[in-house]
Amino acid sequence: MSDKSKDPDKPASEKTSKEPVPARHFIQEIIDEDQKSGKFGGRVHTRFPPEPNGYLHIGHAKSICLNFGLAAEYGGKCNLRFDDTNPVKEDIEYINSIMEDVRWLGFQWDGLYYASDYFEQLYQWAEQLIQAGKAYVCDLTPEQVAEYRGDLKGGKESPYRNRSIEENLDLFRRMKAGEFPDGSRTLRAKIDMNSPNFNLRDPVMYRILHAEHPHVGNKWCIYPMYDWAHGQSDSIEGITHSICTLEFENHRPLYDWFLDALGIYHPQQIEFARLNLTYTVLSKRRLIELVTEGHVNGWDDPRMPTIAGIRRRGYTPEAIRQFCKEIGVAKFNSVIDIGRLENCVRDDLNRRAPRVLGVLRPLKVIIDNYPEGQVEEFTAVNNPEDASAGTRKVPFSRVLYIEQEDFRENPPKDYFRLAPGREVRLRYAYFIKCVGVTKDDKTGDVIELHCTYDPATRGGNAPDNRKVKATIHWVSAAHALKAEVRLYDYLFTKPDPDDVPEGQDYKANLNPQSLVTLTDCRLEPSLAMAKPGDRFQFERLGYFCVDPDSKPGAPVFNRTVTLRDTWAKIESARKMQERSP
Repeated sequence: MSDKSKDPDKPASEKTSKEPVPARHFIQEIIDEDQKSGKFGGRVHTRFPPEPNGYLHIGHAKSICLNFGLAAEYGGKCNLRFDDTNPVKEDIEYINSIMEDVRWLGFQWDGLYYASDYFEQLYQWAEQLIQAGKAYVCDLTPEQVAEYRGDLKGGKESPYRNRSIEENLDLFRRMKAGEFPDGSRTLRAKIDMNSPNFNLRDPVMYRILHAEHPHVGNKWCIYPMYDWAHGQSDSIEGITHSICTLEFENHRPLYDWFLDALGIYHPQQIEFARLNLTYTVLSKRRLIELVTEGHVNGWDDPRMPTIAGIRRRGYTPEAIRQFCKEIGVAKFNSVIDIGRLENCVRDDLNRRAPRVLGVLRPLKVIIDNYPEGQVEEFTAVNNPEDASAGTRKVPFSRVLYIEQEDFRENPPKDYFRLAPGREVRLRYAYFIKCVGVTKDDKTGDVIELHCTYDPATRGGNAPDNRKVKATIHWVSAAHALKAEVRLYDYLFTKPDPDDVPEGQDYKANLNPQSLVTLTDCRLEPSLAMAKPGDRFQFERLGYFCVDPDSKPGAPVFNRTVTLRDTWAKIESARKMQERSP
C-alpha cells in the first residue's frame, strides 16, 4: 500500500517532521482507495498507448510521466502499447521514435505490445456481439451515418439495423475475406440511437480498408476503430487503471459498454486534463501541417514541441520530468505558461551545464599596451554550482572579441558596459579601458575598439580597490573556434496561436524570427571537442547544445533557453515607454 507522505524523489533520511505532506492528486487518491478496498487485488498496472501516426510531443511527456510514475510509485507495471488501428497513417519511423522518446525520458516499459497483436481476438469478440444481437453490418456511407446520428433531439436507426444474426455474420465474414471495396460496409454496435451521448448512437466498430499494415502486413482488410480496440486491449493486458485525457471522458460509457457486453475483465478508465502551453500548438494535425508545409525543418526541428525537437534543442529529461511534476494532474483543462517549462530547463542546466565563453556577434578589441605575441592562460571555473566540475585554462592575447552589445559609443543611462573612456572587467582577466573607436567608412558602424589594460588587475581585482560596474566576456581572437549558432525563439508570436482575425488560421501567428542563424560566432577553444548533444552555458548569454549538423572544425550550436537578462528588460521597457502616447 502507498504511503501518502512518500516523496519518491527524496531519500527517507532527508525527510523531517517539519516538511509538509505532498498533496495527492485525484488519480493517486483513486488508486489509494482501490488499494485500501483490495480492488484489482492490490495491483496497479497502467499503460501508455500512443498511436504511431506522428512524433510524441510535450503533452505526451506528461502522460508518460504520469503512467510510468504511478506504476513505479505503487510497485506496479506499465506497458507501452501501440494503438495501431489505422494503417494508412502509421509508419515504422513513428514507432521507433516513440520508443526512443520513452527511453530518453528515463522510463522502461514492462511489456511492449501492439493493438494489432489482438486483431484476431477482437474479431472473435465482434462475432460474439453479432451473435448476441448487439452488433450489425451497415451499408450506410460515412455521410449517411453522420446524418442518421441526428441532433440533440435524437437520431434515426439505420435501415440495416435489424438484419438477422445469420446475415450479419455472413456479411462480416465476407468483409474479413476481402469481398467488398473500401468504405462500402461497416460493423456497428447496436446500442441506442437516441442516447444523449452521441458516442453510444451505434458507433462504428470496423471499417473496410485494403491497406498494408506496418506491423501485420496484408493479413487484414478490416480494421477496428480506436474505441473498439482500446478497452478490449486494456482488458487483455490486465490493465487496472486506464488513464486518458479529458477528450475521452464522453467515450467512457462506450468503453464500459463494450467490456460489459462481452463479459470480460473490466479496467477502470480515468480522465485527466491534457497539457496546453502558451505560444505552442500540440494538435497532431497541426504539427503534421507545420512539417509537411515546410514551416519547420522536420519533426525534430528545435522549435517544435515534439520530444525529438526539444531533445535536439538541448532540453534534459530531468527538466521535463520536473516540469510534469510541478504542473500536477488536474480534472479541468487550463493553459500553462511556457515560462514554467523554461524555468525548469534553466534550473536543471544551471546545476549540470559547464560554463564556457562564447561571443555570438563579435566586435574586435585590440589592447594597445599588451605585448604583441604574448599569450597568457587564465583559470576559469567550469560550474560554480558543482565544485567537482573543476576548472579549465582559457587563453588570452592582445586581440580579443567581445559582444557587439557590450559596447555603446553613446551609452544610455543605466548602461554600465564598455564605452569610450570607460573601464570594465574582462571575466577572469584584466580591467580594460576603451581609448579609441574605428568605424566603417561607408556605414559608420563600429568595427574595432582600441583599449588599454591594467596589468595590476590580473584576475579581475584592482590593488587600489577601484571598482568597475560591469564584467563582460570575451575570447582570444587567435585561439577562437568559429561556429554557427542557431538562436531559437517561440514558434508563434502570440500566447494563443488561435488569436487571429476572422478568415485566418493559427499559421498567421507564425514567428518570422523564431530562428536566427549566426554564422560568424567565436567560441573558446575547449569547445572543439564538444559532441552532438553536449550542453553548455555560454556565460551571460544562455544555455546551448551541440546540434547533430555539426562537423569536425565546423560546430553548430542550438540555443536551448536564454538567461534572465536585466539590461534587455530595461531596454525593452524603455522602448515600450517610447511607443506609448
